[in-house]
Amino acid sequence: MDAAPGRPGIEPAGFAPRVVAWQRAHGRHDLPWQRSRDPYRVWVSEIMLQQTRVETVLRYYEPFLQRFPDVRALAGAPLDAVLAQWSGLGYYRRARNLHACAQQVCERHGGEFPRERAELEGLAGIGRSTAAAIAAFCFSRREAILDANVQRVLGRAFALPRPRDAASLRAMWQLAESLLPARHIEAYTQGLMDLGATVCKPAGPDCRACPFAADCPGPADAAEAAPAARASRGAARRTREWVLLWARSDEPDAARVWLQRRDAQGIWPGLWSLPGHDDAAAALRQAAELGEVLDQQAREPVRHALTHVDLLLRPLLVQLRARPRAADEAQHAGWFTVDEALRLGLPAPVRKLLGG
Repeated sequence: MDAAPGRPGIEPAGFAPRVVAWQRAHGRHDLPWQRSRDPYRVWVSEIMLQQTRVETVLRYYEPFLQRFPDVRALAGAPLDAVLAQWSGLGYYRRARNLHACAQQVCERHGGEFPRERAELEGLAGIGRSTAAAIAAFCFSRREAILDANVQRVLGRAFALPRPRDAASLRAMWQLAESLLPARHIEAYTQGLMDLGATVCKPAGPDCRACPFAADCPGPADAAEAAPAARASRGAARRTREWVLLWARSDEPDAARVWLQRRDAQGIWPGLWSLPGHDDAAAALRQAAELGEVLDQQAREPVRHALTHVDLLLRPLLVQLRARPRAADEAQHAGWFTVDEALRLGLPAPVRKLLGG
């Protein structure tokens, strides 16, 4: 681990104390999940923060806890209610794992989260780093975290390449464990998270604000940034276009819309949605199967960005005199009032279309 010319390099023994001191002086202290050592609240925040910005999570965290105030409330809720509350956060597999994990905590552990990392790792959706964070924040366990942000901090601080295989990842875990302080594990763990999120960012790191600015061997890490920048420029995002059949039947008591549950794989897995079609003709064929078409109107297209693809959604509002038809359990489809629909797990753009 040679330091860059002119930089002395970071002493491993002094790494943790400097992180702790920096966190206490400059780190984040006002995030809502920092106000409690309740493992339920910490766990929910950790799952929400996976691949999601803090600013986004702040809009969802408290409403989620109001709807599901403890692990038993979450475990006993219908999955659709959980997905509905999660709508807009994306990566919906996290919500399904959250629900499954809550049930496991209740069934296997009497409604109490395990205190040890190894036991936490045995629960749905909790990996090693998330388990370590819960154990450190809630039970003061000396456990190392190593999410993508922390990998970047340690990689730059100790001039290590980004882990590309099991051996290099294992070596970085060993480094992370060797740096753990004997005390103040909560402040140290939070400090690593704060450094990675606010200072040692992937692009444009704020090196002047870093506690290791004077001796970090790779604060700008051009070797890491350049390939990523080239890949970003070279990888054109795909656009996928759907016509959304917005079939609406005006009933005496309330208008109803036809929704279908999407497959467990692919885009919006397991969520309820307006049916998507390749073109308007296909959408109208389905509409004709649902009832007599009275009117149709193409609505303004909606663009929605997912991680690896952009969706161009073209809503086609079709007024129907619907044939009597109950919910199709086999196809996971049916007529719903708008109020009923908004209580289901809907993709964010569909929820917005329906008025949610």
